[in-house]
Amino acid sequence: MRTETEAAATELFEAHRPRLVRLAYRMLGSVDEAEDIAQEAWLRWQRDARDDVREPGAFLTRTVTRLCLDTMKSARVRRETYVGNWLPEPIAEPQTPDFGDDPGDDLTMTLMLALERLSPLERAAFLLHDVFGIPLQEVAGTLNREAGTVRQLAARARQHLQAARPRFPVERNEGEALAQAFFTASRSGDVDALRTLLAEKVVLQSDGGGKVKAFLNPIVGQERLLRLYRGLAKKHTDVPPLLVQSLWIDGLPGFISRERGILQSTALAIEDGRIVAIYVTRNPDKLNRIARVLPPRFPAT
Repeated sequence: MRTETEAAATELFEAHRPRLVRLAYRMLGSVDEAEDIAQEAWLRWQRDARDDVREPGAFLTRTVTRLCLDTMKSARVRRETYVGNWLPEPIAEPQTPDFGDDPGDDLTMTLMLALERLSPLERAAFLLHDVFGIPLQEVAGTLNREAGTVRQLAARARQHLQAARPRFPVERNEGEALAQAFFTASRSGDVDALRTLLAEKVVLQSDGGGKVKAFLNPIVGQERLLRLYRGLAKKHTDVPPLLVQSLWIDGLPGFISRERGILQSTALAIEDGRIVAIYVTRNPDKLNRIARVLPPRFPAT
């Protein structure tokens, strides 16, 4: 039987868990790895002398951050051998119960990809200070760096990410309408409709992870995508794509569809009323959680 102290420690950790998982996901781009990190933090929380921990939240954040920095070393090696484009695991609304939600965390999939171009320390400094609102001195202690160094790390990260931040975040109604129009036009290969939706320098990235068919390299430019969707519509007239559910994915409007039996998520980055980026995740390993929000008549497999 657990003691009252153990029960209180468990309750305290569980109160922090969603935020810890979210932090680890933003660091690593994988919910599985984020939950593993949170579990390791729990084991250390149990093992360490909790009575000596004056600020449990700071202790747990520091533990998770350092575990993530260690994990990122092997994660970068895996990315180098990944088949095709790598996209973060898509997270849809509503979130899975154990993931939590933070209204101050407005990172989109576009920004998640931009974070990949930062050094691990830049990424950690930006996330902890700018996204999760942790004081600079506390971040410095977490990273074992001087406060001035952490300030520079966060500033460099901010500068790198500036171009990836939308100037005017898309309104929810507008985003949902554009996502619906895009699905309809791409499904039928309607070039005229697609031309009104896609920006001139639109980019398509798809992630199959070597498990299912996907484009190995990004496809750039409106004209190339018009030819692509027109060709796909002609090729798949017998089994056109099926819309499963419209939803928001990592802060972007999008939808889940089934393409010739393959489940996939599509997230759209929108600027000035046009689609500037299309992120298609087909890797089945990355769609297990997103399938939980699907209607029962559309199972994951």
